[in-house]
Amino acid sequence: MSGRSPARSVPVASVLVGSAVTCLASLTSCDRVVAVIGDPDLRPPLDESRLTALLGPTPDLTLELLAEAPSTNQVAAERARSGAADGLLVVADHQVAGRGRLDRTWQTPPGSAVTFSLLLRPDVPPASWPWLPLLTGHTVAKALTALGFDARVKWPNDVLLDGRKVAGILVERVETDSGPAAVVGIGINVGLTAEELPVATATSLAVARPDAVPAREDVLAAVAEAVREGYDAWRAGGPDASARLRSSYADHCATLGQEVRVDLPGGTSVTGRAIDIDPRRPPGRRDRRGSGEGRGGRRGARAPCAGLIGGMILPWPSPRSS
Repeated sequence: MSGRSPARSVPVASVLVGSAVTCLASLTSCDRVVAVIGDPDLRPPLDESRLTALLGPTPDLTLELLAEAPSTNQVAAERARSGAADGLLVVADHQVAGRGRLDRTWQTPPGSAVTFSLLLRPDVPPASWPWLPLLTGHTVAKALTALGFDARVKWPNDVLLDGRKVAGILVERVETDSGPAAVVGIGINVGLTAEELPVATATSLAVARPDAVPAREDVLAAVAEAVREGYDAWRAGGPDASARLRSSYADHCATLGQEVRVDLPGGTSVTGRAIDIDPRRPPGRRDRRGSGEGRGGRRGARAPCAGLIGGMILPWPSPRSS
């Protein structure tokens, strides 16, 4: 390490999202199911040997299991600055100070959630980095769907079941001596009961399907492998990879077709219907116009996955350095 002070982590989602969009409106691949346990003291810890075995077929993942951590993103960022390699998977059996976008914090009872961060060292062009949060949300939704849940993505990367949030994602860029790294943080509500959910807009796998809740080890392995494989395919896919991601993401995006409110920098907002993902403007490119005409002369706001929403061109920020 050099003598300079450590760079802080910068949310990649903040590069991608210059506005917040708010909607107004049987198990197939896991080894076992578990009973819903309402007493936190009776919930078992993660089984490290079983988790290691489940992750075995994915050799480019290296497990670090912690009994407790304030934030797995924080730990993974520290490991990245110390030279940890691509593929480090930092898992906290209990995360006590998880972080989300806009510095929101959240906490779940011990043994009730899956919380982990995957360290990646992308070698893609800087303009492609803002696709990472979308890619992550999309692959998490696909993994949960493969486990028997009808998962969808709310722009940009909240994962929903029945319109309620079951998983949150925070992707951060970390500057290191060997180049920038990405820390992909994922938290999934697994065994929380309805009474334990922090807000009415949240849900868990146990609430969605109380008779068929997969073990946390199965959820963690399935999601981590899906994110790793999806990332590798996108990274190796060349110029067409983002176009394929856009199309596949749109198929799982619950925001499209909904009436939405777009909260803009400065405290203003516009409302309208999200109809498509703009294939012409890659994430991270900023259109400095305050208003304008959408394609075909229709007025509207266009941005990746926000689609045509009434009123103005969304102000995508330029990538921030730390």
